[in-house]
Parts: sequence; C-alpha cells; structure tokens
Amino acid sequence: MLRRLEDARILMYSHDTFGLGHLRRCRAIAHALVEDYRGLNILIISGATIAGAFDYRARVDFVKIPSVIKLRNGEYTSLASHIDLHETLKMRQSSIRHTAETFEPDIFIVDKEPMGLKGEVEETLSYLKSRGTILVLGLREIMDAPHLLDAEWKRNDTLQKIDHFYDSIWVYGPPDFYDPLVGLDVPAGVRRKMDFVGFLQRSVPLQGGKSEHVPNEDYILITTGGGGDGADLVHDVLNAYQADPTLRQKALIVLGPYMPGSERARLVQQGEAIPYVEVIEFDNRMEDLIAGSKAVVAMGGYNTYCEILSFDKPALIVPRVRPREEQLLRARRASELGLVEMLLPEESADPLRLAEALKRLPERAPPSKSGENMRLEGLTHISRTVGNWLDNRGRRLSVAE
Repeated sequence: MLRRLEDARILMYSHDTFGLGHLRRCRAIAHALVEDYRGLNILIISGATIAGAFDYRARVDFVKIPSVIKLRNGEYTSLASHIDLHETLKMRQSSIRHTAETFEPDIFIVDKEPMGLKGEVEETLSYLKSRGTILVLGLREIMDAPHLLDAEWKRNDTLQKIDHFYDSIWVYGPPDFYDPLVGLDVPAGVRRKMDFVGFLQRSVPLQGGKSEHVPNEDYILITTGGGGDGADLVHDVLNAYQADPTLRQKALIVLGPYMPGSERARLVQQGEAIPYVEVIEFDNRMEDLIAGSKAVVAMGGYNTYCEILSFDKPALIVPRVRPREEQLLRARRASELGLVEMLLPEESADPLRLAEALKRLPERAPPSKSGENMRLEGLTHISRTVGNWLDNRGRRLSVAE
C-alpha cells in the first residue's frame, strides 16, 4: 500500500570503481522505496562514469563524485590520468561529507564497502552518527572467498568499525543461500545487526518505453555486466558459433560500457561475420533484454543473477575467478541448487563444449523448476523496515490518496 511520508530523506553511497553492480543495486532499492512512499527523497552518491546514462524515478537523484577505476589486478587509479589518486580520493571524501551535511538524511545506506573506498566514508559516518542518522551497511550475499575477505578486513580493522558505526547490516540474500561473513571471526554485535533480507527482485521498468534492442525473434542473451573483464566470455561465445555450424540460435551480445575499446572493436568485427549473432555495446534497460530472452549467458554478478531469478530464465554462468572469487562462489552454490548451469572459464574456452551448452540452454528448466525457494523478497523487506524506522522517528505516515 502506498504511504505518505513528511519530507523523509535517504542518502546512499555507491563507490563504483569497476562495473555497474553497485549503482544498479542502489538504484533498484531507491526506486522501490519511492514507489512505496510518497514524500521520500533519495540521493545516490556514485563514482560510476556513466551514472547519468540511467533513468531515475521522480524523487531519486544522484551526485557524481570523481571516478576511480579498479584495474584487473585489484589496484586503483584515477580516471583522470593527470590527477593523482590521493588527490582524487581527497576530493571524493570532501564531496561525500559536504553532500551529507547539506542533504541531512534520516538514513544513510552504504553499499558493500563498509568504510568506503580507501576509507573515504568513515568521516561522514562519524558525522552522521553524531546527529542520530540511521546507518545501514548493505552487503551482497557473497562478498569474496573467506580467506581473501578476512585478510583485507583485518588490515583495516573493518569488523570492529562496522560494529561501532552501523545500526543495521542488510544482507541481500537469504540465509540458506550463503553467509557473506562465513569463516571470519565476527563480533557478536555485528551478528546481531545482520538482517538477511532476501534477493532483490527486478521488474521491467514501466516508464520510458521498451528497449529498441529487443529482437523480434527468440534469442539467447549474452551479458558481461559492465564489461570491464567480459571480453573472454564474449570471445568464447563467438568462437563456439564459428566452430559449430549447427549452432543457429539467435544470440544478442551486450558488451558493456567498460569494455576496453580495442577489445570491443575486435569483438564487434568478429560478430559481424556470424549471421546468427548481434553485438551491441550497451543498453540501460537490461531488464527488457533479460525478460525477452529465451535464456541468459552471464558471468554471474549479483544484479544479473537477481534478474535471472526474477524473470525465471534458464542460465549458463561462466564466472570470473580472480582477483575476487565472488562470482565463482555464487555460480557454484546456484549450480548445486539446480538453479543454473556453470562452466569454468577454461571449460568455456573449449568452443565445441560451449557450443553444446548453448544449444541445450533454451530447453533447460528455469530456476523455478529446481524446487528451491528463490526468496526474492528483498525489496519488500527493505521497504517495510524503512517504513518502520521512519515511523518510529516521528515521521507521520498515512495512507496516500
């Protein structure tokens, strides 16, 4: 039921150094909340270079901070090559603090990085905590391999800082799928704050019309998310089509906006030689493309996985395995549950093996037939929680006309 709030404000932080996952997750949560609550305004702080390429609902806006790019080896560099990384981080930190002071949010939601990129949010967390803002950390259901996450967080005393600053920790998945802090020595206070909200269900946007890239015939969708590390998967798919002349299923390949230009040009040229393949660079309405497909081939990032479940599509996952193991762990767990089929990158590199997997994919049973409860109640759970918080803080809630 749509409810009215009296000028409530939520600030969200999305560090966005590689890919589109963080911004797309924040945007999905923001859109669901303003749909449920009139009078609620949401501002997203984002470092994504293409934050402005997406549509935003009324009462959802974004503040763009200087972009920092994560390289494939896990290191960071400024997008503006003439500006030192340290100087860029200082600008970002100052912008985040100033935005929080000016916007005066009731709730501050931080996506994935507890203290922000290189600790850039810690000062803002301290300020907002002093003025009584509700502080929320949102974690993917899988962060990384436990030994990698443990080493990273111990270096920065992260768990103790989470316990000190945050009022609640939203885990964007069900507890029986995966525990993002498994294998870590988690303080009891952190465990008490953890709320497994469920996966974040996606839907086709009602505004803006249908994507112009949706084919008029049945097709398999191949998506690499942001595309920064997706060239190998696309190359494997194109090689499979070239190696097996019986593979004639229409394929729509979305390269992603962060794929390096040289790799993008090479793959576009290779795709032009295959009659059953269409290659595009980007579409800001990926929900349309996934909803219209017969099946999906992806690397298994969080958002794409939620869309596969939400639109109930047969899926083949070829996960990234380094520098983070998040996609690998998600693909293995989903495969164990019968929700998706998985190939490792070295298996996908065999063109005939991948061709066979692509040919059988459209006939694979969708995730809903696996017998597992997919638990797509995350947005509903979050909306109910936010409403209760704001109600308890003295906001007047009423049924909207």
